[in-house]
Amino acid sequence: MSTFDGAILDFKRLETLASGDTTLHRLDPRAKVIVTALFIMAVVSHDRYAITRLFPFFIFPAALIAAGNLPLAYIIRKVLLLCPFAIVVGIFNPLIDRTIVLQLGDIGISGGWLSFASIIVRSTLTVGTAFVLLALTGFPAICRALEQLGIPKLFAAQLLFLYRYIFVLTEEAGRASRARELRSCGKKGQGMTSFATMVGHLLLRTWQRAERIHVAMLSRGFDGSFRTSRKSSLGSNECIFIALWGLFLVTARILDLPKLIGTFITGGF
Repeated sequence: MSTFDGAILDFKRLETLASGDTTLHRLDPRAKVIVTALFIMAVVSHDRYAITRLFPFFIFPAALIAAGNLPLAYIIRKVLLLCPFAIVVGIFNPLIDRTIVLQLGDIGISGGWLSFASIIVRSTLTVGTAFVLLALTGFPAICRALEQLGIPKLFAAQLLFLYRYIFVLTEEAGRASRARELRSCGKKGQGMTSFATMVGHLLLRTWQRAERIHVAMLSRGFDGSFRTSRKSSLGSNECIFIALWGLFLVTARILDLPKLIGTFITGGF
């Protein structure tokens, strides 16, 4: 499916990938959430002009993708889907920050271009790692892990509802849009008037659907807690996972690894 709703619904594949049976899939979700949070903090806390210092952080998502047997092409497609938002955030940086901070021969590179490139790299790292976490854990397990780590139960429940029923809303919007196109002859009947009417009907149908879902949940004994089929606990594997990756992330954040490696190589020769 090439439409936007098809792209959104394709995110359901992440739940399928989360049902894998690798060592990473079997780890307690709390361990993966903690390390991912450390990773994001280490990436976003760099200087706004930092680019090369971010490259070692690609090791983390690459290792998880390889160890979890995740489809690399699928993850890349999902990251590229959100890249335009990062471009919009930093596109005006070269116009605002024109101070030359890097000289490559006769070419001077302003701080705006460096910060723009840094935003793209950071977005790729953080968004890509978030998708990898979803593919290895599943959103319900992540919400459960957040609740166990001290996040308010109501907030975790709201996150899970938002994730679950955005697909329901997308399906309803897709059906309404297709019905509108089928009932119009060419471009006739596809103006703003019919679009506003379609949005109004969509809101009413969403409200009615939400009421039916709420009644169905109450009739099944929903008490505000979400159960997961896979039971896990923090053990030695989780502690080793947190310790090793935590050490790597702290080292990569404190030290300029690309510079050290470059100095070592050039000094050795």
